[in-house]
Amino acid sequence: MHSFIPPERFFPYLTWTEIQAMPHKENVVIVQPIGAIEQHGPHLPLVVDSAIATAVLGKALEQLPPEVPVYALPPLCYGKSNEHWHFPGTITLTAQTLLSVLTEVGESLYRAGFRKWVLLNAHGGQPQVIEIVARDLHQRYGDLMVFPLFVWRVPNNAADFLTPQELEYGIHAGDAETSVMLSLLPDQVKFERAVAEYPYGLPTDSLLSMEGQLPFAWTTRDLTKSGVLGDPTTATREKGDRILESLALGWVRVLQDISQFHQPNAWKT
Repeated sequence: MHSFIPPERFFPYLTWTEIQAMPHKENVVIVQPIGAIEQHGPHLPLVVDSAIATAVLGKALEQLPPEVPVYALPPLCYGKSNEHWHFPGTITLTAQTLLSVLTEVGESLYRAGFRKWVLLNAHGGQPQVIEIVARDLHQRYGDLMVFPLFVWRVPNNAADFLTPQELEYGIHAGDAETSVMLSLLPDQVKFERAVAEYPYGLPTDSLLSMEGQLPFAWTTRDLTKSGVLGDPTTATREKGDRILESLALGWVRVLQDISQFHQPNAWKT
């Protein structure tokens, strides 16, 4: 059941009496891995984002000092993936459903006495929903600290292995994700089917972009026929190993920071 998560850090393996007796629950960090079940081109399985979120967290927890109290919830494998729904196999929740599910999980943890909750997201189509959940929960429960974080945004070395073109446009099933999946689940990667495809028809000489400061709305089929945005043909397991190691170390640092974090409060100064 615990998959990549160390069993001693897997929240569902605790009993209710152990949770009731847990000391200093307000400083215990609970992490919710969030992914998606959605197309990742002809060469990668639907589970990519969920696998990466869970595995990076698991590798970080393996290296986290045992005195730092952090537990992982089961991964939420379904997300808001409607930008991919033209490709068979994609399963999507609405933004409202995802918002409701995460809100109710957060409220359940709050009732149990926990006050630090990390939303560790690996799917690029839903950060805005997760940020709304975090802000609304903290507004509702002022002593609840919620951290809406993206798995790739911790300090890491992925840029050392990617071309400038891949760094800018390789956002889905490209070199980085394929390399990481070759490291995590090599038997599930159909590398012989990998094709490179970069976004079609992007505006040139324009301030507008696919992502960034001035984005436009798009669905995946607007930009790619294969479902790939990037070049997976250059991926290797060795790159994936090194990127994963770097991501895990970055998350060790972040989880340690969160365990020591205190919510700012101007009215108490």
